[in-house]
Amino acid sequence: MATYLFDFDGTLVDSMPVYASMMLGILRENNVAHQPDIIKTTTPLGYQKTAELFASMGLNKPVEEIVAVMTERAVEAYTHRVPAKAHVIEALRRLKTRGDELNVLTASPHAMLDPCLRRLGVYDLFTNVWSCEDFSTTKANPDIYHMAAARIGRPVGEIWFLDDNLGADATAKAAGMRVCGVYDESSAEYTQEMKRLCDAYIEDFSQIDLLDRL
Repeated sequence: MATYLFDFDGTLVDSMPVYASMMLGILRENNVAHQPDIIKTTTPLGYQKTAELFASMGLNKPVEEIVAVMTERAVEAYTHRVPAKAHVIEALRRLKTRGDELNVLTASPHAMLDPCLRRLGVYDLFTNVWSCEDFSTTKANPDIYHMAAARIGRPVGEIWFLDDNLGADATAKAAGMRVCGVYDESSAEYTQEMKRLCDAYIEDFSQIDLLDRL
């Protein structure tokens, strides 16, 4: 039996265009200048840390208000519109049927994570569905992967972590997890780096059986 820990945005669901549009829209509406790679920076942080970052960049609103705006806009999109990525649903069902343990760890809050997985009909396939808020830290902190492994009850080195974000993959790898990079258009420029860093790399979930041979 294999144990998996999946990212959500850009890995299980095709939400990165919605996420990027939302975050850039908030900065644009408030006339906040930003670096071109700001979305790569914020993706593993979660909404609280992202709001704190935006405030430090000059978004002159209370952090709680920034988080509320992010959450309101995202809940609508995730509840009604964000789709699963190609081959994800059938792959998850097949893995579950054969006895593998499936878990989720994402920077997205439960307010959008849970409704989206339920709408897609896969929520009950997972043993654990975690947001970074459940650990009071982010995926940029290697401790979160050790904490997740402890809650799963497996050694960190026996868990496959799948994520489309190079930074999260690098941190999980440093923490000792087996890491599989996942292609997403939002991180396509980092494909070669991810292939060099990770133990495996897949273009989409039709290739997930490659991990059985590693």
